[in-house]
Amino acid sequence: MSRPVALAITGGIGAGKSAALAAFARRGAATLSADDLVHDLIENDAAVRAALDERFGTTDRGRIAEVVFADGGELRWLESLLHPRVQERTAAWLAEVEAPVAVVEIPLLYETGGEGRFDKVVVVTAPPELRGARSRAAGGAREARLLPEDEKVRRADFVYENTGSLGELDRFVASVLEDVS
Repeated sequence: MSRPVALAITGGIGAGKSAALAAFARRGAATLSADDLVHDLIENDAAVRAALDERFGTTDRGRIAEVVFADGGELRWLESLLHPRVQERTAAWLAEVEAPVAVVEIPLLYETGGEGRFDKVVVVTAPPELRGARSRAAGGAREARLLPEDEKVRRADFVYENTGSLGELDRFVASVLEDVS
């Protein structure tokens, strides 16, 4: 079997990236979440756990988040620990996928220069008030460090404004899959 078409999903906090990933899964695409990989690394990778414990005195994600989102240097350190491992695991997963389309949700896709590793990029957007209702982190310090949404939209191959029903999201996903197949 030839290599699958590799799609990345990105977008702002609370935009609905995970809902879009689930819609791709419902349509038969192989799916992976970079956030899930990060959680797995923190929970199960001995080297990562040791580095976190040495640096922060804990492996608790919430306590680490309090530190790194208040200190840019600590955030850069954490990202230098995690991002290469996430990229390595994503590449290994993509090499093993046997489905025609593989979709990876990557919140920091553009911020890490990761778009070049994918054939197409899907950006999921939503109005700020809706994103705020979906996530306490939307619009806050975590989001301030992200590429502005209009720039993500400009660079994307596909854009979905996630303000409608799951049926509308599923129809969008079906059209993307039809386009890339």
